[in-house]
Amino acid sequence: MTNILDFRPITPQDKAFLSMLYASTREEELKQVPWSDEEKKNFLQMQFDAQHAHYQEHYPDARFELVLMDDIPIGRLYQETWPSQIRIIDIALLPEFRGKGLGRQLMQAVLDEGARLGKAVSIHVEHNNPAMRLYTRLGFKKTGDTGVYFLMEWKG
Repeated sequence: MTNILDFRPITPQDKAFLSMLYASTREEELKQVPWSDEEKKNFLQMQFDAQHAHYQEHYPDARFELVLMDDIPIGRLYQETWPSQIRIIDIALLPEFRGKGLGRQLMQAVLDEGARLGKAVSIHVEHNNPAMRLYTRLGFKKTGDTGVYFLMEWKG
């Protein structure tokens, strides 16, 4: 049985959830750092604030959406449609919803939209991101490398 996911635009009231979601994506990385919990918390809040401001400034026409299951936020999907492609700016799920096929369901919805519109779909992926396996299975190909991120593209 497929879980039914829904979406709604983010609002200023979602910032605490989005910050917590962001922090959950950095947990493994920060286990390696000998900082106190308070230092990690402050660092993560600063990083989230910077990322959030960057996305809002550099992607003014993007769809910034929460991913909902039973009206409860479980993730985010940020994307912008350009003339030749749909760019996935960011996609993230809470840890307890990862590895359950929901990421695949989200990505498939974006790919279906790309196919319907006749557009490629692209995403930047950190070299060590475990989701790389999913993107490859879905047919994404590496088309660029910034040193930190691969640019991956799907063409329907």
